[in-house]
Amino acid sequence: MFVALLVGAGVTSDGWAASPAGAKILVYGSTGRVGSRVVNEALSRGYHVTAVSRDPARVTQQHDNLSAVKGDIVEPESVVQLAVGQDVIVVSVRGSVDDSRDPDKAVQRVAAEVLVEVLRGMGDSAPRLIYVGGSGSLEVEPGVLYADSMPRFMRFVMPRSLRQEISGHILTLEYLRTVDDVRWTYISPTRNFEPGERTGIYRIGGDLMLEDENGRSNISMEDFSIALIDEIENCEYVGKRFSVAY
Repeated sequence: MFVALLVGAGVTSDGWAASPAGAKILVYGSTGRVGSRVVNEALSRGYHVTAVSRDPARVTQQHDNLSAVKGDIVEPESVVQLAVGQDVIVVSVRGSVDDSRDPDKAVQRVAAEVLVEVLRGMGDSAPRLIYVGGSGSLEVEPGVLYADSMPRFMRFVMPRSLRQEISGHILTLEYLRTVDDVRWTYISPTRNFEPGERTGIYRIGGDLMLEDENGRSNISMEDFSIALIDEIENCEYVGKRFSVAY
């Protein structure tokens, strides 16, 4: 299995290198609801963040450790230029590369292959990849995905763009699970995922959707971002998916 040790980083019990404060993080989807919160959380902990957007003027945060750049996550040359020198790449994107609404054409799915090929080509200098997924790929019971458990009428009235997004996330996770030579981690929020309070409290799960004692399954985007940056620091789920909930 591919292992790259970061200079100055701590090493976990599994032999993976954790990323300390001061490391460099490249964030795709940095102007979105999740991505912007990941940027803020990383900056608050002393990381150097490069926020990627098709229009860098949309990056409104200001910080000495923040740079805003133009980039296209589905263009290999653009990805190569931005990935060099980074320690971690965080991906929180959505949308379609065409008008077909085909899940295979979801931006996150297409980008996964582009990123993996770029990172493979970088060898030992490749940054780690952290992918923000969706809750549709979580299981509500063993072997039953949340996306497949939705009532038929809900799937029928759901916008095609949302159906593509959900299926695209599922396909992205399936693809990443075939990759064993790039350091990837896939992090899923739970069922209810909205902006909210930053409490610093959360639970970590696996493929099964977490619920509290009242059957609620939720996490704020702020606490989800904490969990994501904690994983960058702790490096516990390389080559795995984990989920976050209260």
